[in-house]
Amino acid sequence: MAERSDLIVFGTGSFAARIIFDIAATAQDPVTVTLAGRNRERLDWLKTAGNARAVIFERPVAFQARTVDLAGEDAAADLIGELRPALVVQAASPQASAIIATTGNAWSQLIAEAGLSAMAVTQTMFSIRVARAIKATRPECHFINCAYPDVGNTIIAALDLPVTCGVGNVSILASVFAAALKAREPGRLKTLAHYQTITPFRQPADSRKGHPPRVWVDGEEIAEVYARLRDVKLTAAPAIDVSGAAGVPLMLALVSGRDWQGHAPGPLGLPGGYPVACRNGHLELALPTGLDKAQALRWNQEFEQTNGLFVDGDGHAHYTGILHEKLHAISVDLAKGFKVSDFDQVFETMEALRVRLIEKPEL
Repeated sequence: MAERSDLIVFGTGSFAARIIFDIAATAQDPVTVTLAGRNRERLDWLKTAGNARAVIFERPVAFQARTVDLAGEDAAADLIGELRPALVVQAASPQASAIIATTGNAWSQLIAEAGLSAMAVTQTMFSIRVARAIKATRPECHFINCAYPDVGNTIIAALDLPVTCGVGNVSILASVFAAALKAREPGRLKTLAHYQTITPFRQPADSRKGHPPRVWVDGEEIAEVYARLRDVKLTAAPAIDVSGAAGVPLMLALVSGRDWQGHAPGPLGLPGGYPVACRNGHLELALPTGLDKAQALRWNQEFEQTNGLFVDGDGHAHYTGILHEKLHAISVDLAKGFKVSDFDQVFETMEALRVRLIEKPEL
C-alpha cells in the first residue's frame, strides 16, 4: 500500500522551519507531515528536530522527509499523487524573505523603492508549479501558498488553479493587534490588511503614514488606528516568528476538520488580507457585520491598483505607480505587464532581470 501523509510542506528555509516546529508543539490530533525540499541535510535535520519537539511537547505528530526539487516540472505532482495529502503548504522560494531588509545591489534597491510587488513573479513560480500539480493529481486537496500570497494568489487563481489562502501579512497584524487591545478570544478582533499596511508598523509611531489597516473589536471599527496602536512596532526584518505561527492553527484545522477563525492573506485567490473562518473543512470569509465581500475586495484592490501589480478580469497583470515607473526605466516590455497565460515566459524574463540587477551595485 502506498505511503500516506496528511500534510506536505515544501521548503526547508527559516519560514518552513517555523511552521514545522509550531506544528510539532501545538497539534492536538494525530498528523503525519512530509517535509519536501532539495537540501537533504537540511531536510534530515528538520525531520529530526520536528520529531524531537513532538516528543518534548507530547504531541501526536510524525515527520518524514522526501527530497524534491521544485525546479523539476513533475516533481511536485509525483509526490502529491503518491502521498495524497489533505493539505499542501508551499513555503519554498527562489530567494530568501530577508531580501526586504537587504541593501547593496540594484535588485534590493528596486524592491525598497518600488515595493514588494517587484518580486511577485519570481516569488510565485514555485507556487504555480505546486498548484498545477494539485489540480492534476489531487484537486480536492487544500493548498496554502506562503510565497507572497496577497498578490501571488490572484495570479494563481487567474490561471484557474486551486489556492485556499496564504500565511502571514494580515495575520501578523491581527495577532499583534489582538494582544495589544486585549481582544484575544477568536473572532473578537477582525482586520482588513493588505501587505502594504505592514510597513508603517515597522517604523516609529510618529513616522507612520498612508492608509492604515481597518480594525474592528467586538463589532466596532476603530477610528484612529495609528493612534490607538502607536505602541505596536514590528521588526524591520520579516516577522516570521509571528507569520509562520499564525498559519499553523489554520493548517491543523484544515487537516483535522476542526472549526477555526482568524485571518489569512489571499483567501480563495482574493487580493490582500481578510478575516476568515474554517468550517466543516472549508475556508470562507468571516467579515465584520456591515462589511460585504465587494466592499472588502475594493478596499484591498486599491493598494495594488495605486502601486504594485494587479490582475484584471481579463487575466492581464498590470504594473502600476512607482513600480511601473521603475520597471519602465529598466525594461519597457516588462513594464507593459503580461497575460497570466504567459506566466512561464514572463518568469524567465523577470528572473534574468533579477540575476542581472543583483550583480549591479545600484539602479
